[in-house]
Amino acid sequence: MFKKLLSLALVALLINSIGMTQAFAASNEEKDARFAEKVKTNVMKLGVGEAARVEVKLRDKTKLKGYISAANAESFTVTDTKTGIATTVAYPQVKSVKGNNLSTGAKIAIGVGIAATILFIILWFTTGPGSD
Repeated sequence: MFKKLLSLALVALLINSIGMTQAFAASNEEKDARFAEKVKTNVMKLGVGEAARVEVKLRDKTKLKGYISAANAESFTVTDTKTGIATTVAYPQVKSVKGNNLSTGAKIAIGVGIAATILFIILWFTTGPGSD
């Protein structure tokens, strides 16, 4: 009886160990570096200029609002539209970035949607059920 229980326990342990995978927890430095790289990618997507409006929250709970006036590999500069004050921010200091500008594809899609709506309205009133 004891041999059966022991062999059953060993089989269960073997099956359990086959299905396990090792999971390595990333250190905080690695997580911060990956997040800073993600922030850098998002800032580069937004571009530079007055059309690249952003709201930035920093790790020290500071909030910046304005547009991206410059961006490089280590930092970017947010210029306040009201005061004109430029603040340079290193990517690791950033907690979140919200961009308010639209991509060219989104602008084209909005324009096509508006044009199609206007065309539909014109056709509706000229050939619709009440045009007789």
